Amino acid sequence: MSSRAHRSARHGRRSRRGLRIPVIAAGVATVAALGAAWAGTQALRSPGSASASASATASASVEAQSRTELAPGTVFVPPADPSSALATPSASAPAPAPPAEARGSAGASPSPAGSKPGPAAAAPAAKREPAASAPKTTAKAAFAPGYDSAADGQQALDAALRAAAADGKQVLLDFGANWCGNCKAADKVFGQPATNALLNDSYHLVKIDIGSQNSANFSILRKYSSGGGSYKMPVLIVLSPPGTVRTDTHQSGNPALTADGLGSFLRQWS
Repeated sequence: MSSRAHRSARHGRRSRRGLRIPVIAAGVATVAALGAAWAGTQALRSPGSASASASATASASVEAQSRTELAPGTVFVPPADPSSALATPSASAPAPAPPAEARGSAGASPSPAGSKPGPAAAAPAAKREPAASAPKTTAKAAFAPGYDSAADGQQALDAALRAAAADGKQVLLDFGANWCGNCKAADKVFGQPATNALLNDSYHLVKIDIGSQNSANFSILRKYSSGGGSYKMPVLIVLSPPGTVRTDTHQSGNPALTADGLGSFLRQWS
């Protein structure tokens, strides 16, 4: 009797071992299926999203580091984004003249058949020449210190280039900020009678604010002073009447912000 019970117990243990093997196999299969599903989900993600995110994070980190390491009187100008580059407007060109045929037919009404031509138009009377008058004197413009953060920098630049094309003066771009100590020092010199006379005689001055992080004004600065990054203010750029850069203090360095330094700079590029 005892041997029969012993054989029954051994049979029961073998049966339980036989049941555990399929259960373990089913668990392994379930884990493998879950792993395959997770891998498929990762494969569906855009392959460029991770690299784009890493690139944006790195760019933001570099920009933040550049801002924290700026020296006094400098401003950080981010490089242009090619995907959202703004076309810099220029002075509007005159509308093209219509073709000669259109000019000849415009405003001319057809004559009815059989009508006689009218009399020839009388020659216009000779115009009387106005008496010679004394030449007009142009009042000197008062120098206004500071930078208007609400002003349209491109509009002011276009107006200065049109004036320069008419009178042959140079255009002086002054990029700065109201909180910049160097800009305030330059303004004091520009406002002195001798330096102000040099400005009025040879330049059209355009002051453009870059201290308020104005992206439109940043685009103007990048157009005439290539690159980006840290700019020491004021950035003084002289343009010829056609708009060609003659000198850029971001590349050459600022002159001494004194009457002698700025006066020599203005006389050199006038």
